[in-house]
This record gives sequence, structure tokens and C-alpha cells, in this order.
Amino acid sequence: MLVLTRKPGQGIRIGREMIITVDEVRGHQVRLGIQAPVSIPVYREEIYQEMLKANRDSLVPQDLVGPVISLFGEEKK
Repeated sequence: MLVLTRKPGQGIRIGREMIITVDEVRGHQVRLGIQAPVSIPVYREEIYQEMLKANRDSLVPQDLVGPVISLFGEEKK
């Protein structure tokens, strides 16, 4: 993982098409601006994890989750 220190107004570039800018720092909160092509989805991590869970849940009926997981070992969190 790359860890950088940035001040408000400063940013970082990822590849040629993504720019992440620090808009504001207020206490323990940081507001980020993200410029990315429409073809690259940008999600908050907790929303992305909920989407993954919803997708998994829709693929395997709840009464089969335990037996299916036991086939592959315990689920890691």
C-alpha cells in the first residue's frame, strides 16, 4: 500500500485518467474529490462490500450457505 501525505487542494494521479484531490480536512474527516472516467466505477468501501454480500446472497439460498461454505473451508473475514 502506498501512503501519501497531502494538503487540501493537493491531489494524486492514478494512471492517466484518475485524479484524487483532497478537498477539505475537518477534524478526523477528509473530503476527497475523485475524477475518473465513467467506465471506472467508484464506490465507498462499505457500499462495495454490501454489494458483494448481496450478490453472494442472491446466488446461494440462505439454507445452503453453511453446507456450501463447509465444502470450501471456513469463510474468512
